[in-house]
Amino acid sequence: MTLHVTNTLTGAKEPFEPQDPENVLLYYCGLTVSDPPHLGHARSWVHVDVMHRWLEHLGYDVRHVENFTDVNEKIVARVGEDDLGESETEVAETYVTRTIEDMRSLNLLRAEVYPRVSEHVPEIIDLVETLVEEGYAYEANGSVYFDVTTFDGYGKLSNQDLEEIESQGDPDERSEKRHPADFALWKAGGVDAGAIEEHHHEGAAPPEEACEHATTWDSPWGEGRPGWHIECSAMSMTHLGETLDIHVGGRDLVFPHHENEIAQSEAATGQEFASYWLHCELFQMGEEKMSSSLGNFVTVEEAVAEWGANVVRTFLTAGSYNSTQLYSDETIAEAVERWERLERAHERAVETVDSTAAGSKVEDPEFRTSVDEAREDFATAMNDDFNTREAQSALLEVASAINRHLEEAPGAGDDTATYDYRGLRRAVETLEDLGEVLGLSFVGETTGSVDLAEDVVELVLDVRAQERDAGNYDRADELRDELEALGVEVQDTDSGASYRLPDTN
Repeated sequence: MTLHVTNTLTGAKEPFEPQDPENVLLYYCGLTVSDPPHLGHARSWVHVDVMHRWLEHLGYDVRHVENFTDVNEKIVARVGEDDLGESETEVAETYVTRTIEDMRSLNLLRAEVYPRVSEHVPEIIDLVETLVEEGYAYEANGSVYFDVTTFDGYGKLSNQDLEEIESQGDPDERSEKRHPADFALWKAGGVDAGAIEEHHHEGAAPPEEACEHATTWDSPWGEGRPGWHIECSAMSMTHLGETLDIHVGGRDLVFPHHENEIAQSEAATGQEFASYWLHCELFQMGEEKMSSSLGNFVTVEEAVAEWGANVVRTFLTAGSYNSTQLYSDETIAEAVERWERLERAHERAVETVDSTAAGSKVEDPEFRTSVDEAREDFATAMNDDFNTREAQSALLEVASAINRHLEEAPGAGDDTATYDYRGLRRAVETLEDLGEVLGLSFVGETTGSVDLAEDVVELVLDVRAQERDAGNYDRADELRDELEALGVEVQDTDSGASYRLPDTN
């Protein structure tokens, strides 16, 4: 079955056909780093991660880019608060660091690159200049606005009628615009105190003082800051080119953010900006959307500390990316039960397949068929618009098949029982291989990479060898002791040191 995705641009479920049959260009509108990441952010992260993993499972090379918005009045509003930092740059750096830590704790695949707005101001200015030169944008008092009346396709993503769109921006900005729907590409000056007052946090510097620590840049129109919408266009095109295969973001970004991205990008290049627009639905806390601004959130750090990455990911993939999901004690409890069912079945299967009770001539056709059908069901679900809910159900069917085999085999429960080795091995591989698509790990912690651990151990052993060669035997012994304290067994041989990582089963 060919992968089909629901394209917001057309409103239809379509077969996925990337520009290059071997490569996929995937861009995700990332986090504005002004608050601790919460489960609402994690839900989108996890679903984009699953998309990435399934595309790779299908054989594509995936170029995944996810930005950090580190230039924003919400960030300025937190200057001076606690230990966050004394400038916009420092506050952003604090939250970028925390966000990366939370991403790692959730076992997310790393994107190819995480561009930041502050790193791409030259590209932003070049893009704005192109739009001005081509007649799609105009300067007013040091600011630059996109003229929506010059772009024929404006409104095609959100199905908005241009004449019914309300004006965007503050009163001064509205007075400078030719059309109410025009939007800022470049904003003159710094951040006005009034713009950050509504985002002000207790303990932060007063708005008038915080504004002095906002970053500005020189431009052909004078000192200023980039507009929000132009940032993603510049960053995505810098790293992925003029046309993306898949652009992902939250449903609340369809208008105006994504609509404006399309207009400015396609006006500048004359090319389609993105072939497929996929939007993650809202994550609800009671009757409201989980949101930093509403204060009704559970942070990623709190969730992983309490339940672990596997439970959190089981919870977040229990619903598909384009369905609304509710956070509650009941939904979390269900995720805990589902993960424990998977984990127990995996443990039982591994214990049995690695024992003398697993026979080479034992065959349970019904068991093997159940596992193979579950694999097919998983693939069908994932190819149906990344339907993680049904894919997770297919994994649970594998767990059920394992339990039935172990409980119903002749002699089950006593020393005379023998089990289907090949069937169990296939079941274990299925849980591990397909569980990995959902980012679930049946072995060890999910906060890092085994490959990375091996690289670090080898680096330490290289340093140890250098210390030994230099006659610093005490330091060499200390390095060995430190590795062994972490569970890494080191064995010195004539050809050099060998090692074995700790068993994570």
